[in-house]
Amino acid sequence: MVQLRSPQSEQSEVFYPESDGKPMADNTRQYLWIVLIKEGLEWLFQEDLMVFIAADLLWYPVQGSNRIAAAPDVLVAIGRPKGHRGSYQQWQEGDVAPQVVFEVRSPGNRQTEMDEKLTFYDRYGVEEYYLYDPDRNDFSGWLRTGTQLAVINPLHDWVSPRLGIRFDLSGEELQIIRPDGERFTSYVEIAQRLTQEQQRANQEQHRADQAEARANQLAERLKLLGIDPDSLE
Repeated sequence: MVQLRSPQSEQSEVFYPESDGKPMADNTRQYLWIVLIKEGLEWLFQEDLMVFIAADLLWYPVQGSNRIAAAPDVLVAIGRPKGHRGSYQQWQEGDVAPQVVFEVRSPGNRQTEMDEKLTFYDRYGVEEYYLYDPDRNDFSGWLRTGTQLAVINPLHDWVSPRLGIRFDLSGEELQIIRPDGERFTSYVEIAQRLTQEQQRANQEQHRADQAEARANQLAERLKLLGIDPDSLE
């Protein structure tokens, strides 16, 4: 969410708000996609301590100006340490601009607003910008070419140069695929899969226990008949 604030009176210290007063998402579908992308990236880069990922965090690119700010739905700053932040103040981050940003469009987003976001990301150094409209299953992307962001076309099976993830547009909704071939999934889907795997493991263990019990019963019967079970091996 791009936010241009009214000028403040001269102060010895500039105050950088940690909120623009706007909601993170306008509806449940937009929120679910923001979480899916953010947590999928956290999963992907969990072992890399120098990849910072955040959702709806205000980014201030210019020191001394709290009027210039944006809060991408998801931002990725490669080369910056993980950790908690109230905002992303670029001059405090080695002057590293987020290299990749994602926006998830909702019905309430005006086209003017989306154009302003693209202009902001272009002006302040974003290398890859991806915009997804889950209601229309419409996915757009831009890649910095020279000094400007240029439209990526085609986007189907496009692999992010920075993140290594692939975007699959062949189905009814966007699929984001990790380099290992696993797709980004929600917590519910992961929990369901783990539950199914545990159930299969329990069933295998149950079958193994039953087979062992039958073998023990057979051995006992053979012993009653005076036959040494070990002699049959």
